[in-house]
Amino acid sequence: MSLVAERAQGVADGRRARAGERLLACEGLFHLYMLEGREVVALQGVDFGVDWGEMVALLGPSGSGKSTMLAILGGLERPSAGRVVLDGIDVSRLSEAQLTVLRRRRLGFVWQGAARNLLPHASAWENLDLPMVLAGLPAARRRKRAKVLLDAVDLGAQRGKPIRALSGGEQQRLAVAVALANNPPLLLADEPTSQLDRANVRRVVELLKEARDDLGTTVVVVTHDAEVAAAMDRTVTIRDGRVSAEGRGGAEYAVVGPTGSLHLPAHALDVLPPGARVVVEVEGDQVVLKPTDGAIPPGEGGS
Repeated sequence: MSLVAERAQGVADGRRARAGERLLACEGLFHLYMLEGREVVALQGVDFGVDWGEMVALLGPSGSGKSTMLAILGGLERPSAGRVVLDGIDVSRLSEAQLTVLRRRRLGFVWQGAARNLLPHASAWENLDLPMVLAGLPAARRRKRAKVLLDAVDLGAQRGKPIRALSGGEQQRLAVAVALANNPPLLLADEPTSQLDRANVRRVVELLKEARDDLGTTVVVVTHDAEVAAAMDRTVTIRDGRVSAEGRGGAEYAVVGPTGSLHLPAHALDVLPPGARVVVEVEGDQVVLKPTDGAIPPGEGGS
């Protein structure tokens, strides 16, 4: 069932017409925070972009900076340095009041677990209605939009039920609907399937695809789930606060960092284990890494 209400069709067509144009750009993002009295670097010079209508998965081990990145993209945290530009708006320069308006009208959020997404004592309908009330939509439009979304996520019959009466899968499907209530151009999701069984994982992935196909919504999702990542147009791997790799069409490409750093893929570490010394040679348009036997000629080693 389509996520498009009648009034949203023109907006969706306009977004699809911009496919391939840059919607979101991060430039030189650094982020530091204090933990137990010491400074922790979460992001280190991240350059990252997403086009209109693109679906991107952020991958990487726990603590790599993925969730921090998502929070900065959504204006929930300010970077220590660098900037985020959303459709020409420098998000990092907005006031708190302006950020609130931006989040209500141009961003949708889906978080891990119902507690962060939904009001537990309100009904499914009331949860959908609230973001539209905050955005100032008139009652007639809110009713029509809520019905379209509830039917699209197979919850029309549960519209009056409180959240605690819904299953985990139903709650997360509703969370996607709530995130799309104001038809934002960008939806950000942090581990939206981590607590779901496989059938509900697939349904949430279908909903994200339907949002892109029906509404022209751009999607950025943090995930550890291989099935979710495989459903995206592109994957971006974050390691140690840097973009280390990108994947498209089943192929993964290492990304050279701003200082020339390079994270090697796991299979390369069989040949070049951590601490290995290599000779770097440029052969035409190719760069070749050749392992040495570990011996360094006199006068060429460090102190």
